[in-house]
Parts: sequence; C-alpha cells; structure tokens
Amino acid sequence: MKSSFTDLSKHHHLISALFKWPEKPSEWEQYKLSKEQLDHFYEYGYLSNIKLLEEWHVEMLNRELAEIADPAHPAHELFYEFHTNESADVNTVLFHALGAWRVSKSFHDIIWNPAFAMAASQLLGNKAVRFWHDQLFCKPAHHGGVVAWHQDYSYWTRTVPMQHLTCWVGLDDATTENGCLYYVPRSHFWGLLDKPELAGDMDGLMNYLTPRQKAEFKPVPIELKKGYAAFHHPLMVHGSFSNRSERSRRAFVLNVFADGTKSNADDTLLEGVPPIKKGEKMEGQFFPLIFSPESAGS
Repeated sequence: MKSSFTDLSKHHHLISALFKWPEKPSEWEQYKLSKEQLDHFYEYGYLSNIKLLEEWHVEMLNRELAEIADPAHPAHELFYEFHTNESADVNTVLFHALGAWRVSKSFHDIIWNPAFAMAASQLLGNKAVRFWHDQLFCKPAHHGGVVAWHQDYSYWTRTVPMQHLTCWVGLDDATTENGCLYYVPRSHFWGLLDKPELAGDMDGLMNYLTPRQKAEFKPVPIELKKGYAAFHHPLMVHGSFSNRSERSRRAFVLNVFADGTKSNADDTLLEGVPPIKKGEKMEGQFFPLIFSPESAGS
C-alpha cells in the first residue's frame, strides 16, 4: 500500500529552517576550503575534520533517524535500499539504507547545506555538483558490524566519467573504539580494483591487491566529533571495523558527482528510479543540481 507521504525528491531546494542558503557571492566565502586543505585532498585522497553541523542539527537528525529506521514508517517504500542488518556476521549488526532524503525533511535538507555544497564543488575541481544518493550507516553498541575495505566507484561504474565524491558525516563521535572510518592514504592512485562484499570479510579486498599495494596498505583512523565530516576520492580505499564499545556509531553519507556525468547502464541505477539510457546525462528528479560555482561568483 502506497503512503500519503510526499516524495521529498520532488523538491530541489531547502524545505526547512535547518540551513540558510547564501543569497550573494560574498556569503559563500565563509564556507570555502583553503588551498592547504585542497592540496591535502589531492595528495592523500581525503580531507577530514570539516565541520558541517551544529549540535542542534545533529540532535534533529538523530531524532528523525530513529523514526525512519523503523520499517513500519509510512514512507518506507521510498527508500532505494533498506537493510536492518546487512552484516555477513550473524553476531553483529550493520544498519544500512539508501534514500533517506526522500523520507525525512532534515536528511533532505543536509544535501543543501551550504558548507557541504561549497566543499563538494571545490573538491571536484570547482565544478557544478549533482546529487547521486545518500546512505545511512549505523553500528549499535557492543555488536556493530564492519564495513569491508572497498572503493566507492567500484560500485558506481554504471555512471561515467569518474568524477564523484563521497562525504561521511558522524551523528555520534566516531573513534577507534566504536568503529570509525579508516582511510588508506594515496590509495586513490591505485586505479580501479575489484569490489568485495561491502559488509562481508573485512579483508576481502586484499585478494585483489598487488604486492606493492599490500606493502603500501597502511590505514589511518579518522576519528571525528559528531557533526564533522570526511570527504574522499571515489578510488580511496576505506572501511571501518566493528563496534564493541558501549556507544553507538551513527553516520550518514552524501555521494555526489560533477554535472555532466552520464549513465553507463540501460538498467536500473537505483531501485525505484526510472532508468536513464546509457550515454544520457544524469539529471532530473532523483539527481538534482545542488550547486553551481556561478552562484558563488567563482
């Protein structure tokens, strides 16, 4: 049975008071990344500790997360994917869902967070930015599951060219104890690797690495306060270990690509979304334009 809820993907602008969209170029200056931050991203493949949310933003998002994580939510069918537990280990739990922006006003509006939009454009080479899809990753206390080592673009080759970006944002403080993100610096130079099972064997990717890549495989933990973000290149090897601590580790992910990206598949790009023919531009209701540099005077 279809719900009476409005599909929020029909709205390509802020619909709540969560953020204020800048009205003139000078108002964008406060959100710009520095040259040092951009250089770090290009050299190492990631940039971390970027504040995107205030405490009250996080509280509101966590309230709405608790509501939409219930499979009985009346707008549940709007999710592209919804896994109450995607873990390959029956003793652990990894909640993973795609499509919260269609269901929750707050998760819709974080896409139009000016701090996120500006950073995304800069990290994509000052290009216009389109939304790809969101993700929720939640690891409960004591028995949270792993996210295996992987590259995001290995799951996205149905879109070309590779001009994508991922932003991971904590809704809890993320530490080594509760399953924070880990990056393998400079692994974005390794090229595209085979994709492992996302919530399966943590080290499954190692089967696809060369001896040199294995020698360079030196992960670093990305500990973040809630409301802070880490951005990474689509070929960055990353993952997160299990949560055995007494604290939960909730997070959301925003995936975007540069305007002009095209479909590389004739079949479904996201469950429930009409296909875009191979070679045609990714755009429309489900892939909205978030930001154009011209609006910021760039």
